[in-house]
Amino acid sequence: MSFMNGAYVLVLKLNSRKRIKIGSLNLVEFDKGIYCYVGSALGSWSIEKRCERHLKRKKKSRWHIDYLRRKSDIVGIFAFPSKSKIECEIAKAILKSADNYIHKFGSSDCDCISHLFYFRNNESLSRISSIFSKGIRIY
Repeated sequence: MSFMNGAYVLVLKLNSRKRIKIGSLNLVEFDKGIYCYVGSALGSWSIEKRCERHLKRKKKSRWHIDYLRRKSDIVGIFAFPSKSKIECEIAKAILKSADNYIHKFGSSDCDCISHLFYFRNNESLSRISSIFSKGIRIY
């Protein structure tokens, strides 16, 4: 399946509380639960290529998400094909329903408070099912 540019949401599960060094953010505390990371795939990186990279555990860490990815499992990926930059719009929508967020995670190049959102469990995550329904589940 090949997609154009746009945004995507990685749904990650962390099975226990962890303290992880996240690049320039240094040590960050992560509670056990579900995390939604909103990313973009613009220019030469299609959504498909970007997500294929995220599915690999062993890779050079370039972005905040790469550090968390080593310690978590991807349980879902939703694609939002678009010719314009929509990741911040999606992040702001998810923030409204999240149990928490990791400050400035994945959002160092924009004005968003974060692009990584925490949900205690599947019941909490279900609050954003209407956002997921606007995307295409690719994993």
